[in-house]
Amino acid sequence: MRALKSRSFVQPRLQRSEVMEEQSNSPGGNTDNGSQRNGDEKPRRSSWTKGRKRKKPMKDSNAPKAPLTGYVRFMNDRREQLRAERPDVPFPEITRMLGNEWSKLPPEEKQRYLDEAEKDKERYMRELEKYQQTEAYKHFKRKVQEKQKGKRLRGDVGRQTAREALHENDGVLKDRSVFDIPIFTEEFLNHSKAREAELRQLRKTNMEYEERNAALQKHVESMRSAVERLEGDVLQERTRNSLLQQHLDQLRSALTNSFSNVPLPGSGETASLDSIDSYMKKLHSIVISSPQEHEHLISLVRDVINCLDRAWITATLFPVTRSELLKHQNPNKGTYGDHVSHTIGMTNA
Repeated sequence: MRALKSRSFVQPRLQRSEVMEEQSNSPGGNTDNGSQRNGDEKPRRSSWTKGRKRKKPMKDSNAPKAPLTGYVRFMNDRREQLRAERPDVPFPEITRMLGNEWSKLPPEEKQRYLDEAEKDKERYMRELEKYQQTEAYKHFKRKVQEKQKGKRLRGDVGRQTAREALHENDGVLKDRSVFDIPIFTEEFLNHSKAREAELRQLRKTNMEYEERNAALQKHVESMRSAVERLEGDVLQERTRNSLLQQHLDQLRSALTNSFSNVPLPGSGETASLDSIDSYMKKLHSIVISSPQEHEHLISLVRDVINCLDRAWITATLFPVTRSELLKHQNPNKGTYGDHVSHTIGMTNA
């Protein structure tokens, strides 16, 4: 009767943990259970012995070096410098100080570390892709598979009794997937540790991308504001250029009408709308080069200028457009205001 009670007590525990050994169903196990009820309770062995070192997963020495994040790069650059400046500060405090510096780092300085991390990540992916095609990687992969296969075989022997009990209570056991790993085994603990490290890395990467997106969003907003300002400046310049072009056309028309009957010495060229630019430059050059030889021409130019509407030239042309023309003139060419004003000064002298 006591053995039956002990067996009914053991089976639910097998269903919850899947880690009971053959001792649970053996006579020795029933005796221990009975002795516990009689008061001679023995300490139960835990699933993991205290102080026992967990074996690390196999490491491939030929694999490419894993990439570093922007935050880790910043810590590597600043850690030694900060330890030299503050030798009395413990290592955890230095790590905390570096974390505060990273959070307060200017976006452009932080972006430099993030860009370096992105380049290093691209480098790692390229090298890893090449390495996976080599014989060294295939040999390492076979060793890992053989080691895992041996662990599974050893674990299956110890769990055979527990599985039989589960078959009796739950019926036919469902098919186990390829990625199903028995709990409380070294393989399970290593797998859990690797997944936790991967999740931490993903959280860090996600945070870095969020910070990078925020910085890019601010940059986009500033660029939009700059584009709007430039569009406003372009519109103002177009309006100003349109006004200047109107004044320039009016000046060309007035000069053409006034100098159409004044031929240039030597060539006999007269002013027209198509040739008014070259005509005024030639006239200006003749008046400047030899004024005494062309006194008759200067007198004729004086009469023509006096016939122009001086009020229009003074009030409309020079105060408004002459300064604008000086801004837009070609450095190698004179403006109409220069030619006309100098010609007027020479003829009035």
